[in-house]
Amino acid sequence: MKTTDREQKPFNVGVLSVVKHDYLPRAIAAHPRFNLSFVTDEISRPDWTHERNQKFANEFEIPYIKGIDKALSENKIDAVAVSPEAERHCDLAVIAAEAGLHIVIDKPLSTKLKECDRLIDAIEKNKVTCLVWNRNYLPSLIQANNKIQSKEIGKLLSLHCDFYFSKDAGPPIGSSKPNDPPINWLDRQLEAHADGSDGGVGEKAMGELEVEGIYPLAYIQMLTGGANVERVFARTKPHFHQAHHDNNVDDLATVTLEIEGGITGSLSIGRIGAASHPDIGEIKLHIIGSKGSTVISEARPEVSIYYRDQPPLEFKNRRIADDNNYLLAENFARSIDGKESPVLDCLEARNICATVQASLESSRLGKPVDVKNR
Repeated sequence: MKTTDREQKPFNVGVLSVVKHDYLPRAIAAHPRFNLSFVTDEISRPDWTHERNQKFANEFEIPYIKGIDKALSENKIDAVAVSPEAERHCDLAVIAAEAGLHIVIDKPLSTKLKECDRLIDAIEKNKVTCLVWNRNYLPSLIQANNKIQSKEIGKLLSLHCDFYFSKDAGPPIGSSKPNDPPINWLDRQLEAHADGSDGGVGEKAMGELEVEGIYPLAYIQMLTGGANVERVFARTKPHFHQAHHDNNVDDLATVTLEIEGGITGSLSIGRIGAASHPDIGEIKLHIIGSKGSTVISEARPEVSIYYRDQPPLEFKNRRIADDNNYLLAENFARSIDGKESPVLDCLEARNICATVQASLESSRLGKPVDVKNR
């Protein structure tokens, strides 16, 4: 097939904040179809926000422009990469959609359904595409999906995902003294930035279901062919970390899922601490079909590397053959071209947010809760 001029010309991308994680704009910058043009953020943001934005801009030798409206009006771009605190994801993405720009946005889409709906309305109105960052192109997920689509294990009946991250999140639960003040969530997240365990950065405290739940739920959504979760029953609690306890959010949860088409599902998720596992964590898929079953480790293929004077925080188990970030960027480019749909779009991520919110409500009420899908 002949490549068009449009496919040969790179897309110019503006980075709308890069204070949460920088893996998203880095992945976009590494793909030949994209060029980063600038970093921008709201002028009123606190100093630590501007410092992170400026550092990233300096590394990529692009300007940091304070004032999003100014940056968008003075630069011709095709798309934006959105990676602020989770509570600002939809705000910044709506600005981009209203400017007619395509959007790649960090996870989770939001913790509020009304914010997700506001963004979906803006995307539909302005006819732009939106990819929500995910891990669905990991080799293990591709293999799992191929097994299901090929009917190798027959009709899909049930699936379960273990999603335990062996990362610490500050002092262990029970370490506070009786008169100690509660741990401030944002202060803890800023401290955690050095080791990458600050997934819930922001003023609003976020439990593990809200921070990471989109990953296993996106796996389940893809492996069931896009079926929505209809009803959930969940148990959540702060079990490992004092910061989660003090801010009344979960670091451990289990969720049972009733899925369209009569499929049953479940997930177990937690930020279980560095001492709990020799690898990045226990992340596995258990899939049951009418003709067989399979268990797939999300980390495979991987190699283990040990050597003298190895830094204690260096991962000894390293994934190989992992093109997830490149393939996501490729999917985004082809979505802009109109040749593919995003592997996880805004509507799907919104319904995952609805599943998470229903799970938290179920845990509070102690009974099953219907999911408010759109």
